[in-house]
Amino acid sequence: MNISNEDVKEIIAEVPEGHTHLRTTIVFGDGKSMTFQEATIANIVRAYIDVKTDPVRTGIRLRGSKIEHRKKGFAEWQLGED
Repeated sequence: MNISNEDVKEIIAEVPEGHTHLRTTIVFGDGKSMTFQEATIANIVRAYIDVKTDPVRTGIRLRGSKIEHRKKGFAEWQLGED
């Protein structure tokens, strides 16, 4: 799936009532939508910044894995760089 700006009708970023983390919803022109949790968007942003600000880096891959020993409050499933 390749999503262009022309495919997007709107983007809504908000903290839903009763929650503490941001949700980002992309609404497409055909009425379908995708909602991302804060951690997912944070990882996309981190990957984007890492590539765009490094003068020689041309890509990055983040892979998901279950973290057994983690800091308190951190999610069990994390995306980390290879």
